[in-house]
Amino acid sequence: MQRLWRLLHWRYLTREQINGFDNYKYSAIDTSPLSQYVMHPFWNWLVKFFPRWFAPNLMTFLGFLFSVMNLVLLSYYDWNFDASSGEEGTTPIPKWVWLSAAINIFLAYTLDGIDGKQARRIGLSGPLGELFDHGLDSYTAMIIPTCLYSIFGRSRLYSVRPMRMYYVCLTVYFNFFVSHWEKYNTGVLYLPWGYDVSMWGSTAMYLFTWWAGFERWKFALPLGPLGSLPMGNVMEAVLHVSAMANLPLVVINVYNSYVKRTGRMLSVWEAVRPMWPFVTYFVLLLLWPFLSPNDIMERDPRAMFMLSGTIFSNVSH
Repeated sequence: MQRLWRLLHWRYLTREQINGFDNYKYSAIDTSPLSQYVMHPFWNWLVKFFPRWFAPNLMTFLGFLFSVMNLVLLSYYDWNFDASSGEEGTTPIPKWVWLSAAINIFLAYTLDGIDGKQARRIGLSGPLGELFDHGLDSYTAMIIPTCLYSIFGRSRLYSVRPMRMYYVCLTVYFNFFVSHWEKYNTGVLYLPWGYDVSMWGSTAMYLFTWWAGFERWKFALPLGPLGSLPMGNVMEAVLHVSAMANLPLVVINVYNSYVKRTGRMLSVWEAVRPMWPFVTYFVLLLLWPFLSPNDIMERDPRAMFMLSGTIFSNVSH
């Protein structure tokens, strides 16, 4: 009972930290042409149809649930990522699942885009809403690539093995983390261009798979004298590039915030302090599949993907 009493009365935040919530202002810069000229006008129009009593956090949570629905559906029909491999003895994913996945991911994207607009519209914008939003986004970083993997499966000819898809997930986690580390130092969240492209790309890929079937992805892209590249490998490369393309801008923005004295001007130790839990996590999750005595990545890759995403979400927030 004494331990329970201490747990319930433990002061997790200091008074200074609590007071900081009142002075906090969300600051974000979105320079993506797709966002600026297509999505934001659409979101500004759409949010007006929601009643003012509709809580922004409810929008955030509903959007997250649509992403989770894709994870649940594809986990049920394709737990081991074999369904779209085209190999003998496998059962393809029903076509309606792909249509559902396209609708779900677009709804998730839309609700994620308008929750902040609804908050500002009704005067409920605040740090707790931002924490809730980005906390759920950090788990979605696992859901998006994991679900896309089911389009190609672990085909030996036209896709990549689970370990390489695992590297894609880690790359996405890294990009998500450094974007928020950038904000930790600069005070501004510079939204990556890759997010909008990945959401539109995911929607298009699910729709194409629903319309044409997963078999249409079973070909190699001709590269002239360099040979050819299977479409599963193309997806792998695109996800890596889209995730890492933001890194140079992160370095430049953090550097400029110190040179121009526009950021938080933290000491070197304070600036890199959030990195240590993530680096520890990253090293351990890289080593685990190699040290696994029962080859966990081949036996149950989905479990590793979901475990890595769950731990990452906790580490990043």
